[in-house]
Amino acid sequence: MIVLRNVSKTFHAAAGPVTAVEDVNLNVEQGQIYGIIGYSGAGKSTLIRLLNGLEKPTSGSVTVSGKEIAQAKGEALRQARLKISMVFQHFNLLWSRTVSENIAFSLQIAGASKAAISKRVQELIELVGLKGKEHAYPAQLSGGQKQRVGIARALANNPEVLLCDEATSALDPQTTDAILDLLLDINRKLKLTIVLITHEMHVVRKICHRVAVMEAGRIVEEGEVLSVFTHPQQPITRQFVKQTAEYSSTNTPFNPELIDHAAGSVLKLTFVGQSTQQPVVGELTLKYGVPFNILHGKMTQTTNGTFGELWLQAAATGSVLENILADLHAHAITTEVVHD
Repeated sequence: MIVLRNVSKTFHAAAGPVTAVEDVNLNVEQGQIYGIIGYSGAGKSTLIRLLNGLEKPTSGSVTVSGKEIAQAKGEALRQARLKISMVFQHFNLLWSRTVSENIAFSLQIAGASKAAISKRVQELIELVGLKGKEHAYPAQLSGGQKQRVGIARALANNPEVLLCDEATSALDPQTTDAILDLLLDINRKLKLTIVLITHEMHVVRKICHRVAVMEAGRIVEEGEVLSVFTHPQQPITRQFVKQTAEYSSTNTPFNPELIDHAAGSVLKLTFVGQSTQQPVVGELTLKYGVPFNILHGKMTQTTNGTFGELWLQAAATGSVLENILADLHAHAITTEVVHD
């Protein structure tokens, strides 16, 4: 669906050349929700502009739905863009137009008939949950409702790819979750490919299938969301994962005073998928007669499945501890001895 090969983009400024995107390779499958995460200045907004032809790469190729966007010009580029739509952080609505008129705008530009426009607008109003708001103006809407209008407008011409540039950054947490649920619902109903630019790991965790982490114009880590959350490889990825929960941090996510240093080893257990349903602590207690003190635990749901971490203190040393670690490994539970 979307293929980037050795893509770089350099801007020429008064102070000299600035490379915003450097040697990026990326594959997004049809129907995926693909997250691209990075802090400000990482190059992610430039990357999304390369996907819809608003920027041309300095080198490399950008292919969307079999069309080479980087080389397309004139009418060919216009036709390609009809299948690539965009949702913006600050809504970009026409304030003098009603909800229906905003949604109809892109259909009018595309030359659709009045009857087709009316039918499509009503379909989209139902889809994004704006029934009863058809004649309201943007100033009369909440932030979440404005973004729903933006999403409906982006879907008007039946695009194959939806680009979301920080689409939830201007919203409160509850409204953000509602918009993410809407995008997930749209993805499932329409089989729409969504590329989502964000600096919030919560957004990635909630709806994305895969994620690429950008830093200084490069993709430094990429993979399934569940894998990236449970085994982050790069320091910046670990920072992002720590946003959502204090996973994979070097510090314990609980008060260190809970640890009785005379009472045995502190273990950090990482559960993924089916292993989250196993009564492993109870089984180990019965098998070894060793008391376990639960220090901290949390389960998290991603699009790829469930994962979690559990911090325990076990009154076990030597061969008993080794046997416990072996049993945990046999249950496909990653275990780290944090303190002996």
